[in-house]
Amino acid sequence: MKKFVGYFLQGILYLVPLAATIYVVVKAVVFVDGLVPVRIPGLGLLIILVVVTVSGYLGGTLLVKSVFNFNKFLEKVPLLKIVYSSVKDLLSAFVGKKKRFTEPVLVKMEGEVERIGFVTQKDLTHIGISAEKIGVYIPFSYAVTGNLIIVPKENVTPIDGSSADIMKFIISGGVTEIEG
Repeated sequence: MKKFVGYFLQGILYLVPLAATIYVVVKAVVFVDGLVPVRIPGLGLLIILVVVTVSGYLGGTLLVKSVFNFNKFLEKVPLLKIVYSSVKDLLSAFVGKKKRFTEPVLVKMEGEVERIGFVTQKDLTHIGISAEKIGVYIPFSYAVTGNLIIVPKENVTPIDGSSADIMKFIISGGVTEIEG
């Protein structure tokens, strides 16, 4: 009976992430299919692929940047500027050309508690914070969000490991095994 329960739980671990991914993709395709008056199976998926690819292409071309710079427009709208630039910076820190989460560290907190994070700023003097402190982003498990904390440099120890593996370890709640 223990083996049966073990296999059942292992099956859940394999199937739930797959099912969740399929569910999100199907919902997105059905939503897009509902927006288009023509009923062609798979058209929603094709539209999603084309829109994402064309957006990437247009966003990277010099022509679009010189003719209509959407970023400059959003920088002039007070509330939108904050939201748009923050999300854009966070995403580019993960997948952009200026990846920022490249320096995984162990941060000593209160008592014997330590947290894993990524150094985001080594010099905070431009915002009036002591040169002895640095900015560390502490991601949350099972989310893409986290906290920025300011800590003394002596409370930070570099971690020898791949940033992607460390991020996967944090987001999984520490259950992902990192091969070393």
